[in-house]
Amino acid sequence: MQIGELEIHLFTDGITHVDAGGPFGLVPRALYEKYFEPDPLNRVPMTLISMVIRSRGKTILVDTGLGTKLNPREIEFWRLERPGGGLVRELASKGIFPEDVDIVVNTHLHSDHCGGNTIRIGDRIRATFPNATYLVQRMEWADFANPDPRTRGTYLDENFTPLLETGQVRLLHGGTALSEEVQCVVTPGHTRGHQSVLLKSGDWRGLFVGDLASYSILMSRTSWLTAYDVDPLENLSTKQIWQEWALENDAWLFFPHDPTMPVARLRNDNGRLGLDAVEEAQELIAFAPIRRQPGG
Repeated sequence: MQIGELEIHLFTDGITHVDAGGPFGLVPRALYEKYFEPDPLNRVPMTLISMVIRSRGKTILVDTGLGTKLNPREIEFWRLERPGGGLVRELASKGIFPEDVDIVVNTHLHSDHCGGNTIRIGDRIRATFPNATYLVQRMEWADFANPDPRTRGTYLDENFTPLLETGQVRLLHGGTALSEEVQCVVTPGHTRGHQSVLLKSGDWRGLFVGDLASYSILMSRTSWLTAYDVDPLENLSTKQIWQEWALENDAWLFFPHDPTMPVARLRNDNGRLGLDAVEEAQELIAFAPIRRQPGG
């Protein structure tokens, strides 16, 4: 899709099925099941959405999904399905090959957002995107390098450390412009160094939200927070800042895990926030046809 000087595409690395207690935390089932009805094992779907941005001659990939290094036990754990064949195959279907990517932005280093950074070839781990510079916030890298008992299972060396060894990493310290239309912005709470990607073209504004709000409904329900958030109250405060920004700019919001409304606008109905699917974005989300969320 072309928006002024920007070209954007959405892809998926597949869809996972996770216990609803993860994405919905302390939210009662009676509330969240209006939007995502769990299966008999209390699982809900989470897509693994990545964005490709072409701006000023650069090809920028935001997040890389779980990747291909998973063993059968891990695939079963995630209940991972890949109807499109995974991220690299989906990129190739649009004529985008690993060598073409100039920049990879990791919103954060949880394995479902950066597992596709690297690929296993024989007994070696190498960069999936060999010509790319990988960008992550310095604070995020610090937490990755010093995991605690809670994060050790998702901050995996194989997803990022090989890139440090080949000199393909650029550690960011705060908001950073990648072009006139694309900027990394720090959105802490899910992790201390979480970042989102701000897009602009003329008067149009967009935000690849990342796990500031994994599902669109988490953006409109301010107090709904995930069990994965490292600092939930910080995430809530950050969310309020970007809710105000989204309303002021009539922004398109891109949600990384939402299979029902991956692109939405926020609205204010007399003090109550709601969501509208972005009909103009239909061509971006052929992988996830909009099924409207009641009461969104």
